[in-house]
Formats: sequence, structure tokens, C-alpha cells
Amino acid sequence: MDNPFDLTEKVALITGGASGIGEQLCRVFSMAGARVQVLDLDKGKGESLAMSIRDSGLHAEFYHVDVCDQQAVIEAVDEIVKKHRSLDIAVANAGISQIGRLDQTTPEDLDRIYRVNVKGVYNTMFAAIGPMKKQRSGVLLNLASIASTIGLPDRFGYSMSKGAVLTMTFTTARDYLSYNIRCNCIAPARVHTPFVDDYLAKNYPGRESEMYAKLAATQPIGRMGTPEEIAYLALYLCSDKASFITGSNVPIDGGFITLNT
Repeated sequence: MDNPFDLTEKVALITGGASGIGEQLCRVFSMAGARVQVLDLDKGKGESLAMSIRDSGLHAEFYHVDVCDQQAVIEAVDEIVKKHRSLDIAVANAGISQIGRLDQTTPEDLDRIYRVNVKGVYNTMFAAIGPMKKQRSGVLLNLASIASTIGLPDRFGYSMSKGAVLTMTFTTARDYLSYNIRCNCIAPARVHTPFVDDYLAKNYPGRESEMYAKLAATQPIGRMGTPEEIAYLALYLCSDKASFITGSNVPIDGGFITLNT
């Protein structure tokens, strides 16, 4: 059976593509036939990933870009469009976490998370929207979070940023309907990425397994999500099979929102 979520010849830009959820987005999209454009600040991991994908006979190119730098993102998109003549998909995945309540969040903390999680998404969509308007088609997909819509403890700055991602998604979806541009976001709960492992190693040395089990148990389904599961939802939303979906926030949370509140 042919892949119902075929992306053959579609040009797909993915920010934060070198590791975690981003890496799986790049791998899954390339396996679906997309010409994947990996944007990341980590040059070593980004180049290694692109080479790994190419070595398997698929398409990937790497661009060393800081999503906080609007001009750098624009220049990367311009180069991609010049080379491939289109930009069909842009996934704003790059993001960072921040732990702390209101009174534990410094102005520096807030500025840092705003620059990556809010301005980075804005920069990605801003750079992508011009080519998509010109070709009168395209898909924008943003990585939000369950923190966009419910209150999580000790996540003041992070929740602020992901709430902004949610509302930027909604208004962008409405503004570009006439251009046949769809815009959606995904709202994961806790996903097992290298960030989780690094956090546990730093804060709970020697107790990593115990604390991992406690974090996993907070998901009603009894475990964390995997980057691959997020990537396959993204694949569907960016495919033509999801052509009736725009302006949506799609939870992938192991039942967290509805069964934990």
C-alpha cells in the first residue's frame, strides 16, 4: 500500500532539527519522501544527522541557524527557496525549557525563553510566509505544549511562551486562509528526550531511574511520549490528508489534559 502521508518532493524546513523531537521529525519526514531542511544551532549534530539521512538514500540538508536571529532565518529560507523553488512545510520545533514559579523567574530567564520559544517561532513563520504566499500554498506547524492551555506547577516562563505559540498559531491560520496556507500546533505532554535525561542527571544524581518513574507516572497512560510519536502526528498534519485541518491545537498527551484535571 502506498504511504497515505506521502511527502515526496515537498520541501520541509524543521527548526531545532538536530536532536530530540526535531531529529525524529527530520527522519520521519525524510522517510515520507520530503526534502528535509534541518535548521539548528548545534552544527556538529545537525551535519551528522543530515549525513545519516543522506546515507540511507533520503534527502536532508543542514543549515547552521540560530532561530533567535531573524535575518539568519530569512537568509536560510531564501537559500532553500532559491535552490528548491518552493517551501511547502515549515515546522517551528526549536525550543527550550525553564523551571520556576513567578517569584523564581528572573527578567533574564524570561527574556531567554521569549527569544527562543516565542521570537524563534515568529521568525520561522515570518521567513516562511512570504514564499508560501507567493506559491499560494503551504503548511506551518508549531510545537506548543499542554502548558499552553492548562496550569502546570513551576513552569511560569515556559507556560508564557507556549501560550504565545498557541495564539500565534490561531491568528496566523485565520490570516492566510485565502492563500491556502494551513497553520496548526501540536501540544505534547512530557516526552522522553535527552533534555529529560540531562535534567535528571543534573538534579537527581544516583536517583535517575526512581525520578524518571515518578515523572512517567504523572501521565495517565503510565509513560512518557516518544519523539517518534510526536513526529508521526506532525507528519499527518503536514500531509495532504490533513487538508481540512487548520487553526487547530492537537494534544498528544497520554490523557493528561482530560484525565488529570
